[in-house]
Amino acid sequence: MDRTIPEQDKFELQQNYRRYLKYQDQYDDAFNSLKKAQASRVWIAGVITLLFGLGSEFFFGVAAGLFGLYFYRIGSAWYQRFQVDEGREEVLRWFSSKGLTFEGRILYFREDHVLAQPIDPFADESYA
Repeated sequence: MDRTIPEQDKFELQQNYRRYLKYQDQYDDAFNSLKKAQASRVWIAGVITLLFGLGSEFFFGVAAGLFGLYFYRIGSAWYQRFQVDEGREEVLRWFSSKGLTFEGRILYFREDHVLAQPIDPFADESYA
């Protein structure tokens, strides 16, 4: 027996599905920018200029600036990811309260442990 979603939840479910996809795209972008910021090699230039900085205040200042840039980029990327994750988690909690769950970008009933019957929130046969 196929499960269905109550008809009165149709509009809200479709809106939250769109919101989830938007948040998921933003989360993926923020996660990739965080990985890119962490993989940046600016800190290596900071270490090299720090070695020169032992003999010169100018190079010491440049090294401090490079380290500041590196950690600022990581911090801002982490904060952006955190902000997007808050909205995404809110939408996921709403779906969880309705007995639904996501696997990637595909919506399923929580009881569907095999993930055999995906739900199309825009198909009328999903609602009763």
